[in-house]
Amino acid sequence: MEHRNSVLLALILVVTCSVAVAYDPLDPRGNITLKWDIQSWTPDGYVAMVTMNNYQQYRQIMAPGWTLGWSWAKKEVIWSIVGAQATEQGDCSKFKGGIPHCCKHTPSVVDLLPGVPYNQQIANCCRGGVVSAYGQDPAGSVAAFQVSVGLAGTTNKTVKLPKNFTLMGPGLGYTCGPATIVPSTVYWSADHRRKTQALMTWTVTCTYTQQLASRYPTCCVSFSSFYNSTIVPCARCACGCGAHRSTEGRGGKSHSDGCIMGDSKRALTPGVNTPKKDGAQLLQCTNHMCPIRVHWHVKLNYKDYWRAKIAVTNFNYRMNYTQWTLVAQHPNLNNVTEVFSFQYKPLLPYGNINDTGMFYGMKLYNDLLMEAGPFGNVQSEVLMRKDDSTFTFGQGWAFPRKIYFNGDECKMPPPDAYPYLPNSAPRFAVTSTVAALACLLVLLLLA
Repeated sequence: MEHRNSVLLALILVVTCSVAVAYDPLDPRGNITLKWDIQSWTPDGYVAMVTMNNYQQYRQIMAPGWTLGWSWAKKEVIWSIVGAQATEQGDCSKFKGGIPHCCKHTPSVVDLLPGVPYNQQIANCCRGGVVSAYGQDPAGSVAAFQVSVGLAGTTNKTVKLPKNFTLMGPGLGYTCGPATIVPSTVYWSADHRRKTQALMTWTVTCTYTQQLASRYPTCCVSFSSFYNSTIVPCARCACGCGAHRSTEGRGGKSHSDGCIMGDSKRALTPGVNTPKKDGAQLLQCTNHMCPIRVHWHVKLNYKDYWRAKIAVTNFNYRMNYTQWTLVAQHPNLNNVTEVFSFQYKPLLPYGNINDTGMFYGMKLYNDLLMEAGPFGNVQSEVLMRKDDSTFTFGQGWAFPRKIYFNGDECKMPPPDAYPYLPNSAPRFAVTSTVAALACLLVLLLLA
């Protein structure tokens, strides 16, 4: 009986953990939903509009963009695609007349690049696979393409739904569920006097898990304050040091892509900022070895307000971040008075709890975080009104509880390392002083 209960408990834990992994407490309803709308039947299949809606508040898909894959239920082929393309054609040797666009049982589809001919475009296509976060740019959070499928069913009863959906955005991290038939999508005419509907509709939901995307964090946080000269740096090897070791010789020449010193000659050589096809990073050698560092500085204290400075620094020579997002969780974000040089949007994942906000760059001003180097940083200041019932500089209250960059949670410093007020030294310092005085007293008594 005990063995049976142990097995049952283990199964419950496995199921609970697998569900919780893809749950983001700051964006509980965030996901990417794929919708297939069959618009018309063809002699051997159907024409469908595939729409990708990014409902994540602060996580976008950056260049080189998304890759959508699936497995056909039978022996379907793709006759043509508008607004996207399959990465491989596959073996189409059995076709004597027209050759399909893709004959693979497991096709992979990518977006087209901007500037393709108009006869290859469709609404919400051709952005190179870049999809904005819904909270930052709702209009840019949608991608779409039209696909003509052959050797498939030609009625609602004979169509077999694709399965085993995968989404790269652009790397690992997304897990997609099975396709589910839902009520058909309704379309309104331009004058809103007539509505039509899709012949059949199914959806697929994909959720993001940071642990699947990367073994280590991709960003870290450092702290400082006006009331303490101590600067709390990012934790050592916060983003993993093993994969980014430097092999620079005594002559200063690097023989690997591990990391390079900021003052190295290699940092100035042409082509150092050229991305690799495999997405390999080239980082500046630091103690933390993170591509991104977020620094929070408690800058000024006024009678009714206080001010914090936020600086984001890029240490990756091969990556710039377009339409970056920064999310902070802090209890005083419910009383933001002004944000300088960043856009700000409160996030209310739980209705009346207003302690989370999203910062992002101003369009054509600082919405592009450049590669590592002299221009690889953006910064802003936040002015917040004090709440007499909660405000304090003690016990690290002025520092954020969580920081996310581009949807990934950053590594925070340990709580006992936060800058403290001069009149509230850490407990271990007081304990050490008491112990030293006790030892001195014993020595005096023995003398």
